[in-house]
Amino acid sequence: MNDSSPAVDPETSAAPESVDPQAPAGPSFDDIALPAALRRAVDELGFTQPSAIQAQAIPPLLEGRDVIGVAQTGTGKTAAFGLPLLAAIDPSLREVQALVLAPTRELAMQVADAIASFATSMGGLDVVALYGGSPYGPQERALARGAQVVVGTPGRVMDHMRRTNLRLDTIRFAVLDEADEMLRMGFAEDVEEILSHSPASRQVALFSATMPSAIQRVAQTHMKDPVRVSVSPQSSTVKSVTQTYAVVPFRHRTGALARVLAVSEAEAAIVFVRTRAAAEEVGSALVARGLIAASISGDVPQKDREKIVERLRDGSLQVLVATDVAARGLDVERIGLVVNFDVPKEAESYVHRIGRTGRAGRTGEALTFIGPHERRALKNIERATKQTLAEAVIPSPRDVSKHRLAAHLKQVPERIERGRLELYRELIGEFVTEHGMDPAELAAALGAMMVGDEGPGTPSEEEEFTQGKLAEKDRQSDRGPRMEPAQTERGYTSYKVGVGHTHGARPPGIVGAITGEGGLTGKDVGKIQIFPNFSLVQIRGSLSSEQMERISRAKVGGRELRIGPDQGPRGGKGPHRDGERPFRRDDRPRRDDRGGRFDGKRRPFRRHEG
Repeated sequence: MNDSSPAVDPETSAAPESVDPQAPAGPSFDDIALPAALRRAVDELGFTQPSAIQAQAIPPLLEGRDVIGVAQTGTGKTAAFGLPLLAAIDPSLREVQALVLAPTRELAMQVADAIASFATSMGGLDVVALYGGSPYGPQERALARGAQVVVGTPGRVMDHMRRTNLRLDTIRFAVLDEADEMLRMGFAEDVEEILSHSPASRQVALFSATMPSAIQRVAQTHMKDPVRVSVSPQSSTVKSVTQTYAVVPFRHRTGALARVLAVSEAEAAIVFVRTRAAAEEVGSALVARGLIAASISGDVPQKDREKIVERLRDGSLQVLVATDVAARGLDVERIGLVVNFDVPKEAESYVHRIGRTGRAGRTGEALTFIGPHERRALKNIERATKQTLAEAVIPSPRDVSKHRLAAHLKQVPERIERGRLELYRELIGEFVTEHGMDPAELAAALGAMMVGDEGPGTPSEEEEFTQGKLAEKDRQSDRGPRMEPAQTERGYTSYKVGVGHTHGARPPGIVGAITGEGGLTGKDVGKIQIFPNFSLVQIRGSLSSEQMERISRAKVGGRELRIGPDQGPRGGKGPHRDGERPFRRDDRPRRDDRGGRFDGKRRPFRRHEG
């Protein structure tokens, strides 16, 4: 693509995944029997040729068949199930007719927006997104008004079912999006429960990057003679990009990122983050450090996105902080550096990210930040890309000062050539004479002031990290969790969750469950210590009772988190910590949301009868 091409791919503004522009020529949307209203939507969105997964999945879904699609992020699967889903709906009926389950609130929001954009030509059709971390009221009102399409995370969907806001006995079409990710986050039982409350006659589409046994069991139980379609991942080798990584603890990444950008020779850079909230936080932090930066995510209006991308093109913007969805289809030749603020969950996502640089015959650089415990994720990327990433050295504050002063010094000969320096020679001469100062000492002081170096002081933790002190601490912590609880950091509260090593708990799963159901961002989660039967998690601020209730129901390794404030070893009554049960089971009978007694042996809500 060149500068005359659109800045953002037409599908990107509507869907989480865009059609691969390098995909081989195949059938057009003229060959797919979409209803007239959906065909108009396809034309308006600029779709011309379906991606491989769309070409394989849409026809059988339009015929009413169940479909299992094995496809990575970035293959266009949202349209692959979104268009047939809408074809199965009667807009005149004000009742829930389609349900899409997604593992995270971000994906639920993105899919809901995409389906709504596909439905612009279908009058009277409403889409509602149900996810944790947002008030129930607006979601309840949308359901009460008769929204026909529900897109939600399993936890919040079950909450609305318990509250009797949501009935599934009228759904015609159900979708499990990123089913393997839902399994990884501990939602397998919730998915089973939700599907069991839907009519046996409903159509099911299941999309997953992999097909573990638990997902196959869901398919065997809830799908009828499904058609299986599969899309091979795109080529993973990006030869024009120099790829490196750096081990940087999360709390030091913003400072490290600012220093990397300060010394980079790239004309422009893109910083990738996972969530909308992270995009806003990182973008604001870079602006506060003097960089010309902006952020975009999936919920930024298309008009505003185009303005931001144009600034990136014309050179008035140095750094763009973006989510994967927002940056798909973006083609700007000036981008010489891509920074992955966190490790992408999938190698395919990594390839999409670093593909934003090294274009139009140019070379580019890609740097990925990883945590001390994320080396396995790095190895997965190396296997998928068939490349070994070299470890990069994060610039120190001293390196940044040297770089900035060198940039100024390069301009000195040209400034001398332009002349009119008499006034400054006179003032400097008077100052040197008056203070008996060495001219070189004065020049050094002026240089320090020019680059913002205010002199020696107590080094911050970020400065210590770049000098190797904290790096050594993190290398030590990479050997495994210590059995002594970590001191709670200022501004954080320590919580205890009921999963540990024996349940297969790992930090990514715990963070995903807490942020997904608690409405938090990854930056809100601090240190995590995993013991045999429980874990300690430090969370910025404190959780409300409603957040703890939602998080407690989330599952990791099939086990509920049951989160609560950490009260020390044995609740403060003894020294034992390693291997103790995080919470004693409360033998008192509980009450369900209807006020009835719930002994845990039956489901908290019954299947609705027709």
